Amino acid sequence: MENTSIPNHILVMKYGGSSVGSPVAMKSAVRIIRETKKEYPNLVVVTSAISGATDALIKSATDASSGNLTTAEKTAHELTARHHELIDKLVEDPKIWLQLKMDVNRLISEFVNLCNAIKILGELSPRALDAVSSLGERLSVRILSAAVESAGIKSKPVESTQLIITDDVYQSASPDMELTSVRCKKVLYPILNEGITPIVTGFIGATKEGSITTLGRGGSDYSASIIAVGLEAEEVWIWTDVTGVMSADPRIVPDAKTIPALTYNEVSEMAYYGAKVLHPKSVKPCVENGIKMRICNTFAPQSQGTILIHNNDAVDVGKIKAVTTASGFKLITVSGAGMDSGMNASAKIFNGFVEAGVNVPMVIESSSEQSLCFPIDIKKVNKVEKVLRTILEKEISRKDIDEFEISEPVDILTVICSGLKSHPEVITQVLSKLIENQYKIKALSYGASDVSLNIIVSSSDSISALKAIHQLISF
Repeated sequence: MENTSIPNHILVMKYGGSSVGSPVAMKSAVRIIRETKKEYPNLVVVTSAISGATDALIKSATDASSGNLTTAEKTAHELTARHHELIDKLVEDPKIWLQLKMDVNRLISEFVNLCNAIKILGELSPRALDAVSSLGERLSVRILSAAVESAGIKSKPVESTQLIITDDVYQSASPDMELTSVRCKKVLYPILNEGITPIVTGFIGATKEGSITTLGRGGSDYSASIIAVGLEAEEVWIWTDVTGVMSADPRIVPDAKTIPALTYNEVSEMAYYGAKVLHPKSVKPCVENGIKMRICNTFAPQSQGTILIHNNDAVDVGKIKAVTTASGFKLITVSGAGMDSGMNASAKIFNGFVEAGVNVPMVIESSSEQSLCFPIDIKKVNKVEKVLRTILEKEISRKDIDEFEISEPVDILTVICSGLKSHPEVITQVLSKLIENQYKIKALSYGASDVSLNIIVSSSDSISALKAIHQLISF
């Protein structure tokens, strides 16, 4: 009879692509699972596709829609070789070894057939793209589960299409948490109660009808949070290739430090403005349900990494913790005497952007309401200019609005510091450091968030300005 009791002290661990992307990396992941299992018997593991797989699958499908199958054939060959190597290095049982290789070959054939169908149709629908891009996780979950089994731990691969029920917004699906929670408990509780460690696919879900969906950017991290909520887990640990969240990109600032603790608001601001950390949507389910999160390094498991804490529990308030950079923008300024006419012009501008599907990361408005500026992705500047000329045609013809000013390339520097409003001296320190080094500030945004200060500078100054601000970090 099936054991349906509620397991205690559930831990969800998620591995990123770099943590399972080679035999060495996957062996490290297996060692961590084996050691963690001793302390947390009720362990659930979520895995990404191996590094580079999802991008290659998407590129193959895109090229197939244009009539080119060469990319798909190359990807099929490379993914087969990489996954077979993992099987050869990590799986000892000859029966499991053979079954895995057959499974890999079957899934790769499925991928090639999908690309053939896409080529014939000459069209790549979001639904078809989700079917293709989900294959990376479906491959890796089987191999990681077998590797864990080979290490002496009972394991079972589980495709999250059985667990995460979503809407039909392909490429960026949203979970139905009520249905998902029911599914997670129904499928995973019995497995845990048998002492088995489920290895679950990240990134993917399914509609009520069973069509595969993907959860968009940060999807595997998001999967871990969703499953943790569904299981009423205590913690989520995200394993990656860096030791927690860093005070700056270590490729830019070699002496960047690991931040011991970050609030959910701080990590969300960092992610939004360029840092390669958890996507804000990945954090949200845990925030709302009081589930602890930790970011760890697969290759340095003894390091504590970064703990994510509740916003009310912020530490080192009034101290700069990090500085990030988001690049590839131009600053567009719209000004004129007619801009202050009851917010009419501003409303038209942003309504027009919504309709055109243009994202604006920040907006800065003058106190007179006669001028506003906003950074726009360089690739969308021409589109934005056309939108502005269309929606403001009357205001421009009446000369209520002047010609738009489009800047040179700019970057957004984001300084992370809890308690900025009660510690204005931090802003003074940052601006003084920039002035001292003669960096010109194009625009400044502060006040909407109590944890971040956004500064727009020329792209040519961005790296050196970031390094200068990083010198102020002293935790």
